[in-house]
Amino acid sequence: MESPQNIKKRSKSVSNINKITKAMEMVAATKMRKSQEMALSSRPYSFAALDLLATLSDLNQENPENIPELFKKRDIKRVLFILVSSDKGLAGAFNSSVFRKFEQHMKRDEAKYASEEKIYVAVGEKSFNYLSKKGLSVAKKFIAVGDYTTTDQVHPIVDFVVDGYLNKKWDRVIVISTHFKTALKQEAHVIRVLPVDFEHIKETVSETIPERGKFADLIKEQDVSFVPSKTALKEYLVEPSSKKVLQKLSEHLIFMQFYHLILEANASEHSARRMAMKTASDNASDLGEVLNLKYNKSRQDRITTEISEISAGAEALA
Repeated sequence: MESPQNIKKRSKSVSNINKITKAMEMVAATKMRKSQEMALSSRPYSFAALDLLATLSDLNQENPENIPELFKKRDIKRVLFILVSSDKGLAGAFNSSVFRKFEQHMKRDEAKYASEEKIYVAVGEKSFNYLSKKGLSVAKKFIAVGDYTTTDQVHPIVDFVVDGYLNKKWDRVIVISTHFKTALKQEAHVIRVLPVDFEHIKETVSETIPERGKFADLIKEQDVSFVPSKTALKEYLVEPSSKKVLQKLSEHLIFMQFYHLILEANASEHSARRMAMKTASDNASDLGEVLNLKYNKSRQDRITTEISEISAGAEALA
């Protein structure tokens, strides 16, 4: 049996790890609450922005001369993939679920992408490392987006993506990120952001609207539907120039879509990290109890052996 001294050293190491993971769990829980609040509070505006974006993408087909470049259909030659991950690890399956979703998507649509040039952008240090290990060239890396993302931190990402699309550096933009369902459940999604298309926006909203929770209950109570419908399209009178107004408006709505995606990813990251640290703390506590029991048994065996040796020695002298 292992010596009591070695068991005690192992028990002390496990105890130290338990303290660290417990502290990290508390930090992640604090960040999770704030990032979750930001993501949930932005949902109504984000879904309303997507609904307006879907409406504009459909109505403008009647007036081709007023269609902004972001709505125009073009031949797809180059595709931009954006992987949204974290900068740090110890977040459970948060990053691996994004990478797995990306691989599944690429494998499923392998034939479609065979004739198209693929360009990659990494949002987060982990996605950059993943793409680099895969031997894929990263056109741009964005890190330190922040625990509580601000609009100023998202603007460089959106400006890079939109400017590249307007300058025809890429003809389609696909984002792979994580959507926050609950504190215990986060799902990776593949979302086509550009070009703007009614059906793709409808699909995005349908996938991201939560089925349970405070936001879902509020939708049911108010009897509100954020899913765009062609039977309920609204008409707008735009002055003075519809082309200029729609161009700026479409860019703002695209920005809101990106901003909301990153808010959802941040809430998912902190939730996943909290659960990972809680699991690690629970495992450390269980292992500590096992080691403590093992230490007591080893110590008792040592004492029993010493008593037996003393008794045997006394009998031999007698």
